[in-house]
Amino acid sequence: MNFSFDTTKILIGGEWRDCDSGETIDVINPSNGEFLCKVARGSQKDIDDAVKAAQDAYDGDWGRMTAVERGRILTNIGNKLKEYEDELTELESHDVGKPVKQARADAIALCRYFEFYGGSADKVMGHTIPYQDGYTVFTLREPHGVTGHIIPWNYPMQITGRCVGGALAMGNTCVLKPSEEACLTALKFARIAEEAGLPKGVLNVVPGYGAEAGAALSGHPGIHHISFTGSVGVGKLVQKAAGDNIVPVTLELGGKSPQIVFDDADLDAALPFLVGAGIQNAGQTCSAGTRIIAQRGIYEKLIGMMTEKYNTLQVGPATDDLDVGPLISAKQKNTVDGYIQAGIDAGLEIAAQGNIVDNCPEKGCYVRPTLFRDVSNDHKLAQEEIFGPVQVIIPFDTEEEAIKIANGTEYGLVSGVWTRDGGRQMRMAKAVKAGQLFINNYGAGGGVELPFGGIGKSGFGREKGFEALYGFSVLKTVAVNHG
Repeated sequence: MNFSFDTTKILIGGEWRDCDSGETIDVINPSNGEFLCKVARGSQKDIDDAVKAAQDAYDGDWGRMTAVERGRILTNIGNKLKEYEDELTELESHDVGKPVKQARADAIALCRYFEFYGGSADKVMGHTIPYQDGYTVFTLREPHGVTGHIIPWNYPMQITGRCVGGALAMGNTCVLKPSEEACLTALKFARIAEEAGLPKGVLNVVPGYGAEAGAALSGHPGIHHISFTGSVGVGKLVQKAAGDNIVPVTLELGGKSPQIVFDDADLDAALPFLVGAGIQNAGQTCSAGTRIIAQRGIYEKLIGMMTEKYNTLQVGPATDDLDVGPLISAKQKNTVDGYIQAGIDAGLEIAAQGNIVDNCPEKGCYVRPTLFRDVSNDHKLAQEEIFGPVQVIIPFDTEEEAIKIANGTEYGLVSGVWTRDGGRQMRMAKAVKAGQLFINNYGAGGGVELPFGGIGKSGFGREKGFEALYGFSVLKTVAVNHG
């Protein structure tokens, strides 16, 4: 594809420049395994420079800007992003391997984040607190200062929007470290934000490897808050590094999300969500609904319906805009293939698989969506985050058993419940351990307004929605003794 910008540059203090080492990283198109472009290999020195630039911007006009003015700039960014929807869609589709319709949904969501946070910037208010006679006590919400953002390759646009948008709305300045495997839309976004009037140094972007640029950012003494989305293992490293500087972190980590289907569920309404939540972005989604927990009375019927749906699934190049695109890399494909083989070796039955279309590029990273039936909840396919289009279906008899299975992993990110019984809906809402729970739906259309985050090894803190603004700010209590 043709690029409208130099992908090897990094953004520091409003200047697009080469990284300190001059080294680059090859980006591979997962649809065909071919070279796509080069991006910069950021280093400790680049992160140092980016943090300094962000601090200078915070100490300058941005730090003194009113919330109304900040909101107008973010709204301008949202409006400008609309003009680049097609280009952002194409970049994401080639870079991540997403079918075009899925990439376009992410481009629209990126715009929505800045519309939402542009309108929220001047609506974060403190409170007055009744206290002793002669005192007036109130609270203020103030920015942390310089915030660091480490984003993964699976949803670069959406995650950039939700963390950078919220941080900027509260008056922070940002250093963004996108994944070396998929950072093209993050780089393009930064150029669009500049065009929309974001002042120099407020947003700085340094791609690079996690062990180099990412580690430098998470442990930098000039960073005042870290937002990380990624694996549990790396999340632990980020938390430890930030802990050395006593810096708060927001961690959005993995998931093994259940979708619980009761006998009285509307199966026709549920089916697109049950399958779609497992195969979206080729299953490379932390909130993927990969565990289908189905009550015995509809168990076989549901398997039959899901099998029919799976039989229609088409897997192919991102530009073909099919149901499922490639995985991000050959390494990820090998990992997912290994899980499928582990299920087969354990004697688990494959209920259904999707289809890889003919004439797919030989070096493309394609995996057939796979549904395993009659899986025990203690099997690794039901316990470990596969990050590929693999689902398991688990039978249950009673409501109590369903709750036990749903809560029976180390994760707690998202859950779905399918039942028409109002009392059961409320019982499940309280009993299932998750940061988000959807009843008779799943994902709620992306929902930029809906706070998102997990419990357990899914992490802590919340992004998205108004709640994120509290995480990107510090609460100050002011007590005035006026006699």
